[in-house]
Amino acid sequence: MADVLDQAEVDALLAAADTSDVQEEERAALIFSRGRRDLENVEIRQYDFKRPERVSKDQMRALQTLHETFARNFGAALSGFLRTIVEVKIATCEQMTYGEFISGLPNPTSFNLIEADGFDGQMCLEISPLIIYPIIDRLLGGTTQDLFIPQRPMTPIETRLIGNVTKRGLDALAEAWQGVRALNFSVSATESNPQLVQIVPPNEVVVVIGLELKMSNRAGTMNLCIPFNVIEPVMEELSAQSWFSNTKNNRLGALKDRIGRRLGAAATSVNAVLAETTITVRDLREMQVGDLIVTEKPATRPVTLCVEGERMFLAHLGQYKGKRALRIIRPYQPGDRV
Repeated sequence: MADVLDQAEVDALLAAADTSDVQEEERAALIFSRGRRDLENVEIRQYDFKRPERVSKDQMRALQTLHETFARNFGAALSGFLRTIVEVKIATCEQMTYGEFISGLPNPTSFNLIEADGFDGQMCLEISPLIIYPIIDRLLGGTTQDLFIPQRPMTPIETRLIGNVTKRGLDALAEAWQGVRALNFSVSATESNPQLVQIVPPNEVVVVIGLELKMSNRAGTMNLCIPFNVIEPVMEELSAQSWFSNTKNNRLGALKDRIGRRLGAAATSVNAVLAETTITVRDLREMQVGDLIVTEKPATRPVTLCVEGERMFLAHLGQYKGKRALRIIRPYQPGDRV
């Protein structure tokens, strides 16, 4: 049974409460761990069980590596299109809920819904107005020096101009995904207010690739939001090692085939050197039709066959079907005295 207080102890407690001498006992935080004993330097982080991390660290690294290729290709394409240097690099690569992603976007902005032939569902590409209007100004012949960024939705003409930029970005994205799966990306809709677009429930996990664009003295951000349920069928293929090796092998094989086809169709000049000798300039000036040039090389010796001026083969001079012809004996070697 629990201890029962007598009347004297009850009176002492009431007197202490009246004089505020009661001190609340502080309970120390208990951290249960097998290996850690230093409780003062323990770092405690909050964990939300309603939002588990569904993408592993290896898959996140693979996605970041894949989209680093996208950033390089997109920067090169955009630099050629705008006739100025545009730097595109990845700033962040993280997973969050769709509601958190939408709440962090400005309004208005360029919010594009993207569809892929091989995926079920939609992705979204958001481009900040801080870089959109400098690009538009550059396309229209401006210098982007004293440019004012308006806080309004884009006009149809501005949307059409930015569509050319978005198209080049989707081409670079398809090229980056080529190592995992052949995809064709297209813009299905464009919106200025991201709060009006809901491609997945607010608590659905999405992967957000944050990119930074720099052009001259202007800079802005671009965010690619990929819902997890869209890329879930290919998550097993996104291991960093297999993706890198497959991409490298495929690119090397395709590059060799392309170079081989181009070289196979190239035209080359072939000529044969019968003999070589030296004469004086006076003899050359007095040369007439019918004169003979005597060399020290016998007629039975092989001639040198040159391709684009380089000695390649030794051959015998002859005749084939009434025309002069050369029969190749063997490849030319540096030690041959011809």
